[in-house]
Amino acid sequence: MEKIVDLRSDTVTLPTPAMREAMACAALGDDVFGEDPTVRRLEEEGAALVGKEAALFLPSGTMGNLVAVLSHTARGDAVLLDSEAHIFYYEAGGACLAAGVQLWPIEGLHRGGAVLKLKRAVRPPDIHFAPARLLCLENTHNRLGGIVMLPQEQENLYACARELGLAVHLDGARVFNAAAALACPVTAITRHCDSVMFCLSKGLGAPVGSILAGSAPFIARARRNRKLLGGGMRQAGVLAAAGLLALEQRHALSTDHRRAAELAAGLSRHKGLKVDPFPPPTNMVFISTVDTGLPAADFCSLLAAKGVRAIPMDEKRVRFVTHRDIDDADIKRVLESVSAIMANLPSGRPPLGLEL
Repeated sequence: MEKIVDLRSDTVTLPTPAMREAMACAALGDDVFGEDPTVRRLEEEGAALVGKEAALFLPSGTMGNLVAVLSHTARGDAVLLDSEAHIFYYEAGGACLAAGVQLWPIEGLHRGGAVLKLKRAVRPPDIHFAPARLLCLENTHNRLGGIVMLPQEQENLYACARELGLAVHLDGARVFNAAAALACPVTAITRHCDSVMFCLSKGLGAPVGSILAGSAPFIARARRNRKLLGGGMRQAGVLAAAGLLALEQRHALSTDHRRAAELAAGLSRHKGLKVDPFPPPTNMVFISTVDTGLPAADFCSLLAAKGVRAIPMDEKRVRFVTHRDIDDADIKRVLESVSAIMANLPSGRPPLGLEL
């Protein structure tokens, strides 16, 4: 059977044989009692890696972000974030439902002029307004094409947030991709926030799990909130063992970035496809299908028929994500498949949205 080239997300990576072996051999205990030695080691190493005092192992990044919001805020507070942020767009309204906060989206927060946009977005003290307590940032930014917020930009936002009385949480699901793209230590990014969540799955390749890191008092609150949400796990060292090996994979992420750049270069040669951003800053490649006349979902269906999986991000954009299980031959095959699709498009087809 021909291999499926799955570029829908880096979440589809499979654990390595070494991870499976480590999971089978992990030293275990009850983590709710704080007795799992493998989990404790993962939390200690995770905290040290991002330069924070303490850390907490959670089943998912979505839970990690929600626990962070719960631990930084009280019911009725306001949380500011980018209008395209993962927390706002993809996390099932959990911040509103479970934390009881109001989300204030800021248009284009991650597209320049962030400090001024933040200052304008924070409302003055008034009995009519929810008090702003938290700013959530995202680095790398999923819906904006895996773009990276530079440490200086994040530092400026952090300083501004402090002046405004806001704590700062970083959704760093792919923060190690950001560090790889900038060729800098991850602490150059994570020092400019009060808490950070990063995923052990995605590009790092663990089957399950994320880390939330911050101060010791913050993590103490987070541990209770994890329990509240049903995230207290027992012999979780089975999962943490894979997470420890995943942390060692962070140095290989630049290979995924190289392959994304090669994919983007090949796709950009087609007149009907626009790659944006170009070149891709990390491991995500976004193309617009507007000039093909095809909705993004139809374009993905044509790819799927050729054994290539991508994901429509909206009506007009398709996302490809490179990861450890994608090799150079797979990139070549994707480009050949796209070339075949483009060659068979009906000539004279109007751009999407311009049909008469």
